[in-house]
Amino acid sequence: MRELLQITYDDQDVDILLEGIERLKQKYGTRLNASKEQLSHEDVVLIVYGDQLTDADEKPLSTLHHFLNDRVKGVINGVHILPFYPYTSDDGFSVTDYYEVNHELGAWDDIKKLSEDYKLMFDAVINHMSKSSNWFQAFLSGEDEFQDYFIEVDATRDWSSVVRPRTTPLFHSFEDTKGNIKSIWTTFSEDQVDINYDNPRVFLHILDVLLYYISKGARMLRLDAIGFMIKEEKTKSIHLPQTHAVIKVMRKVIETLDSGVVLITETNVPHAENISYFGNGGDEAHMVYNFTLPPLLAYSILKGDSKTLNQWAQSLSLPSDKVCFFNFTASHDGVGLRPLDGILPVEELQVLLESAEANEGLISYRTGRGGSKSPYEINCNFMSLLFGKEQDPALGVKRMILTQAIKLAMPGVPAIYFHSLVGSLNFTDGVRQTGVNRTINREKLNLGELNNELDDTSSIRYQVYHRLYKLLEVRKKQIAFHPFGNFHFPEFGNELFGIQRQYNDQKLLCIFNFQNDEISVNLPTGQFFDLLNDQYVAEELKLGAYGFTWLEHQ
Repeated sequence: MRELLQITYDDQDVDILLEGIERLKQKYGTRLNASKEQLSHEDVVLIVYGDQLTDADEKPLSTLHHFLNDRVKGVINGVHILPFYPYTSDDGFSVTDYYEVNHELGAWDDIKKLSEDYKLMFDAVINHMSKSSNWFQAFLSGEDEFQDYFIEVDATRDWSSVVRPRTTPLFHSFEDTKGNIKSIWTTFSEDQVDINYDNPRVFLHILDVLLYYISKGARMLRLDAIGFMIKEEKTKSIHLPQTHAVIKVMRKVIETLDSGVVLITETNVPHAENISYFGNGGDEAHMVYNFTLPPLLAYSILKGDSKTLNQWAQSLSLPSDKVCFFNFTASHDGVGLRPLDGILPVEELQVLLESAEANEGLISYRTGRGGSKSPYEINCNFMSLLFGKEQDPALGVKRMILTQAIKLAMPGVPAIYFHSLVGSLNFTDGVRQTGVNRTINREKLNLGELNNELDDTSSIRYQVYHRLYKLLEVRKKQIAFHPFGNFHFPEFGNELFGIQRQYNDQKLLCIFNFQNDEISVNLPTGQFFDLLNDQYVAEELKLGAYGFTWLEHQ
């Protein structure tokens, strides 16, 4: 641990850190229930806001718990509750107090009850926090404890190489209580001030936050925007060696107290950069978001051609059998485009951009070198995006179910965004109300109204939810879908996509049709059982338009 800390800190600071880490171990050693639980083939995570659902008679976290127990218990066992702390903007990602639950949502007791029924993922929004937070206000007030907690910038130094994820300024000015103007690093917005990890006391304070979350029921910790954590002049200030070293120290400390906790890194960047957070396969993140999957999968299905997806999938590899991908197709953010760098030519992005715009989706941009702007993210509900330029709901539903069947078969742990589970579409009224592009996929729903739609056999919500539920029921029973199992992507031509999964004695072959026409598939030698239709299949299999099959090799 000393060697890792020396990558970021000088010897004097390392001594401070090691002493502080020992104090934290003593503080939390009796408060954490050490476990060695591993990820399994039954793990599926629902991504949801704490106030996703409202009911006049109770707090939103309690309402969410009731919905989960009524609608997904038994097929989904993990819940990523998006930031449920007090905040000022960005739907929770401008945290004012890391240690509290937003009282409008509920209380820590509600989180505890949820943790008794589900594996919970907490957000660790530790690259930045709200300018209204107690920490930043104490910094502006000149309180000794919080000096150097944030990054005061010397504008005369060379920051021209810094990677920008937004078009907003990198620095913003704030006036302290003495009337002095301070230029502060703000990677994402004026309301989100970056934390200064050059200060060892900051690192210890954040480590305390992470251990506190574990003590409150977190089984997974999502390290939000973690790649931007360390800044250094004349560098890109993203993915620096110091950042990786700090994450490795976090893992070492956490696993000495509870080796069952899973660390997951959130870095919406090109694939090679993203998977660097696996480290050597045993010293950094346990899971990494598979950011390339959502845009590449949508592109391939809209294009009706799996060639590029096949090539990318066949290049996937893991540094050990103890790490895995966190597979998703939609989230609270949009569909990121940076993960396609080096995979798709820029002109091919038009397939996605045109489909989004045809269905009232929006495009967000980032600033590159020289002030140039390029598409950074598509802000569009994932199913709305799949309606295509045809703007066809029937096609959209078929394509949506296909994408979810692929995601559930991909190697790793699958995650389902709430609006994908319940068949939502673009929330354009919300964008008009807030002026924020990402609101288009963050609609909050009334529980009673949602339940009525989920039970209405004529609704899109019913079609999507019930088909997904069936897939989840079947998946849960297949050990071959173990996140640490073997995987292979066999060739079936550019109209089809194949995934082969194996763990212990079970071997599965999953085949997906990317065409709006029926296709005949010649199966490999052997006997196969169709898990989704509960029947044996012959050597030749017919897949309908956007159809798919999960076959068990007998």
